[in-house]
Amino acid sequence: MAPSSRPCGPSESSYLSGLVWFRRDLRTADHAALYRALTQCKQVHCAFVLDREILDGLPRRDRRVEFILASLEELDASLRALCGHPQGGLIVLHAVASEAIPALAQSLGVQAVFANHDDEPQALARDSLVRTRLAAAGKAFHTFKDHTIFERSEVLTQTGNPYSVFTPYKNAWLKKIDAFQLQSYPVERHAHRLAPRPQAHCQPVPALASLGFEASVSPAPGLPTGARGAQQLFDDFLGRIERYDHARDFPAVKGPSYLSVHLRFGTISPRVLARTAHGLAQAGNPGAATWLSELIWRDFYFQILHHHPHVVGHSFKPAYDAIQWETGPEADALFAAWCEGRTGYPLVDAAMAQINQTGYMHNRLRMVVASFLVKDLGIDWRRGEAYFATHLNDFDLAANNGGWQWASSSGCDAQPYFRIFNPVSQSEKFDPEGKFIRRYLPQLAALPAKALHAPWLARPLELQEAGVHLGATYPLPVVEHDAARQRTLERYAVVKTAAG
Repeated sequence: MAPSSRPCGPSESSYLSGLVWFRRDLRTADHAALYRALTQCKQVHCAFVLDREILDGLPRRDRRVEFILASLEELDASLRALCGHPQGGLIVLHAVASEAIPALAQSLGVQAVFANHDDEPQALARDSLVRTRLAAAGKAFHTFKDHTIFERSEVLTQTGNPYSVFTPYKNAWLKKIDAFQLQSYPVERHAHRLAPRPQAHCQPVPALASLGFEASVSPAPGLPTGARGAQQLFDDFLGRIERYDHARDFPAVKGPSYLSVHLRFGTISPRVLARTAHGLAQAGNPGAATWLSELIWRDFYFQILHHHPHVVGHSFKPAYDAIQWETGPEADALFAAWCEGRTGYPLVDAAMAQINQTGYMHNRLRMVVASFLVKDLGIDWRRGEAYFATHLNDFDLAANNGGWQWASSSGCDAQPYFRIFNPVSQSEKFDPEGKFIRRYLPQLAALPAKALHAPWLARPLELQEAGVHLGATYPLPVVEHDAARQRTLERYAVVKTAAG
């Protein structure tokens, strides 16, 4: 069990009233900003802004918006239950957040706004504007760590510099972790300070259509929403976490936790996850130790983004910005084939079908398809990063950027540029029976396993009996891997020259 209390800040009831601004933290349990507000204010209002500056740039069908709305409904119900008042609950606005929050704070008459940190550049700019507007009205703006275990400059080298290599960072993280960092905020004991909503703000969470969005054609299967959904997934994962270190690499196996979207939107506390994983790892659970490393990777990428914001749009290693990527109509056609799962490499195409159909992609496959785009097709990693940003339910700038830069060898602690995933051997190793490929490429389902990973090498009779017509029912490979590998080594020579 976690320790039962946390420091309450400067003093109890510093303010008559406050406003908690929910963002990427859609839960009431173990919530830093909510706890701080409840312990520093006599009355606390809660709000979420469906920010037009974000929503207006999204496709009109976006599973993430559906996930957020469903999670907001649960958050609203949770706040109403905690408040114990018929008008309790969440104030939900559809507006420009940088304008709406100061205006709401003014209309509610609160003295302070409380929120949790968001270190993405766009969010920092928004928060700076909100802080300025609140200050002009004589109101405070307090933000807190909640999205990670360690953030910003909490884990540094002995010389006071940020880490750029994961393993030393992980070792320092593990050395620094203690019960205080992993304990939960006891929100419930202070819930009596939640204020009922003013009559003007008692509307329910808006419907998808009222925001100008349409329902997804194929909703993400088996993706429970809200804090209850997150807990359901976590409970299920704990029953198989011991096998995670091995099972996580096989896309046809139920290996991952599937909690990434819940971590992204904060429907579960990262402290709860890390505390559980850390305890199991210390008890000798190999899967838990591996999963804890994944949580530490998450913290690592967030601190990279904080200390090196140039990674948004540029290579972490500047020399890699000198690489000449393929451009023009042929490159655009290859990129389209990659996006649409028409490369002729079954594991790559099945992975792209998975993301296109569900908004999720298995982590091993994210590495495979990223390597293929960058090092087989010679296309700028930023194009793939942007595609994932649009299509992944769990899109998180820090992790997505870190993953793509890792695959392109341009990031911190990335794989060397001369290590290039072979999509066929990856397929044979991690989907040996072809179960995953058959699930997402039914046109290849009748092929025997040996022929499934590289259909162009199959015997004509095997193709005929399986009803596969290369170039018609399934494409021929858009590139030849060995030749593409050689071109990549030549393309990356500029990096080797710069390093020398």
